[in-house]
Amino acid sequence: MQKKIIIIGAGPAGLTAARELQEAGEKNITIFEADCYVGGISRTVSHNGNRIDIGGHRFFSKSDWVMQWWQSYMPIHSTPKDINNRSFKYQGKEISNLPIPGKPDDSDAVMLIRDRLSRIYFNRQFFDYPLKLNLESIQKLGFKKTFHFGLSYIGSRISPVKPEKSLEDFLVNRFGKQLYQQFFKEYTEKVWGVPCEQISAEWGAQRIKSLSILKALTHSIRSMLGLKGKSTEQTSLIESFIYPKYGPGQMWETVASHFKNSGGTLHMKAEVIGIDVTENTVRSITVRYQDGSETNLECTHLISTMPIKNLISASAKNWTPEIKEIAQNLQYRDFFTVGLLYPRDALRGDLKDNWIYIQEPGVNVGRVQIFNNWSPFMVAKPDTVWLGLEFFCKETDEIWNKSDEALINLAQHEIKKIALVNTEKSMDAVVLKVPKAYPGYFGDAYKSFDKIRNALDPIQNLFLIGRNGMHRYNNQDHSMLTAKEAARQINEGVAEKDKIWSINIDDEYHEQKAS
Repeated sequence: MQKKIIIIGAGPAGLTAARELQEAGEKNITIFEADCYVGGISRTVSHNGNRIDIGGHRFFSKSDWVMQWWQSYMPIHSTPKDINNRSFKYQGKEISNLPIPGKPDDSDAVMLIRDRLSRIYFNRQFFDYPLKLNLESIQKLGFKKTFHFGLSYIGSRISPVKPEKSLEDFLVNRFGKQLYQQFFKEYTEKVWGVPCEQISAEWGAQRIKSLSILKALTHSIRSMLGLKGKSTEQTSLIESFIYPKYGPGQMWETVASHFKNSGGTLHMKAEVIGIDVTENTVRSITVRYQDGSETNLECTHLISTMPIKNLISASAKNWTPEIKEIAQNLQYRDFFTVGLLYPRDALRGDLKDNWIYIQEPGVNVGRVQIFNNWSPFMVAKPDTVWLGLEFFCKETDEIWNKSDEALINLAQHEIKKIALVNTEKSMDAVVLKVPKAYPGYFGDAYKSFDKIRNALDPIQNLFLIGRNGMHRYNNQDHSMLTAKEAARQINEGVAEKDKIWSINIDDEYHEQKAS
C-alpha cells in the first residue's frame, strides 16, 4: 500500500521531514501551511528591500548531520582569508574543507561565515553574553560588587538548592543569588511575563543548559591564553557561525523549492481544522483554504508541527474533558518585532553585535537585533543601519493590541531613551507580530503535559515534531533532528515515539561542542 503522508506546517521541522521522506523514496507527500511564509519563526520578511530575521537564527549545530544537511542546500562561501585565518570548526572538523563556491556573487544560495557577538546592555554599559569573568567585566561591575558576586556563587556551590523545581533554583545554583538577581531575574521575567519561581527548571536545562560561572571563567582563561586542542566549549559560547546570505528564510525557501521540484505538494494559507482519529489511527484531516472552502483528505501518516492546543482542538471528539482543558490552558509567549531604519551615523558607535539583550530599567524592549551584522545583504543600502526591536508579551496584553503607529512610536522612543541611537525618528519602520512563538514552561497545564503526551503517543501514525508540535523550546537544529527521526520511523514502519521525545534531553548532546 502506497503511503499518503500529510505534514502540518512548513517550518524547519516540517520541511526537513518532507525532504528526508522524499530522499527515502516516498512520493505522496503533502504539506499544509497556515501562514503565507515558509520557515515558521525561521522565516525572513522583506520590507522595502530590508530583511528581518524573526527571532535571530545562528546556523550552528553540534550535529554533523544538521551542518551537512544545511550545506547540501546552501554551500558555504569562504575566501582564502577565511580558510587560513578564520577556520570554523564543529565536532573537531574544519568547515572550510567542505565544498565552497568561488565568490558570493556566483550564486545567491550561499551561507556566509559570520562573527558572533551578543552582549548585555545594562546601566548604559555593554557586558559580554554569556557573562565572561574577564578584567573588562570586573572593571565595569566594580571590584566590590564582583567580590560579593563571587561569595554568593561560592555559597550556591556549597549549599545548592535541591531539588531544582524552578528556573530560579536552576539559575541560583549556577550563578549565585546576587548575580542571578542582577543579570537574569528581571530580563527573564520580561521575556516570559511570569516570576522565575513559576517557570520550570526544564527550561533552563534546555536553553541555558549547563553554562555556569566556572565554565564561563574557564572559557575566558583559555581564550586569553590562546589555548586550543581537544576540549569542550559551551554551544552558547561559539564565536562564529554560518548564516544564509539573505537570512534564515532563504534556507527554507530553498528547501521548499527542492521539495516541490521533487514532486511534493505545498499548500499555503491552508489551515488544518479537523483530524479524524479512529482506533488510535489518524484516518483523515479537514483543511480550510484561504478562500473559505474546505476539503477532507485521507492519509496513512500525519506529521504535526502545529501547536498542541490546536491539535487537540482539531481532534476534540477523541479526548476527555481533562485532556482538552489541559491543552486549552497551555501557555505561550508571543512577541513582536519593530524594524527601524536609521542613517548609519545615528547608531551609537560602530556596534558589531548580532543582538543586544536590553536590561535597562523603564523600557519594554527586550532585545535589539542589528541586521547588518547578521549579513550585509540584509540591508538595502550600506549607509543605513537596520534594527529589530523585540517586545515580549501575550496576545491578550494591551501592548499587543496597539496600532502599528503606536508601536513604532514606542520603539523609536525607547531606542532613543536607552541611547543606542541619537535621533528621535527613524527613516522607515515596520511591525511584525509572531503569536505562539515560545511554548511556556509554566502554569498548571504544563505540569500536566505528560497526560497529553500519553494520550497522543499511542496514535501509531501520528508523529509530533518541532517546537510547537512538541510544546518544547527547541532550536531549529533540534527541531530538524526530531523530523529526521520521525521520517526514519515512517520509512521503516515503526513507531518509537520515545526516541523523538528524547532529542534535546541528554545534556551531553546539547550543552557542548568539540573545539
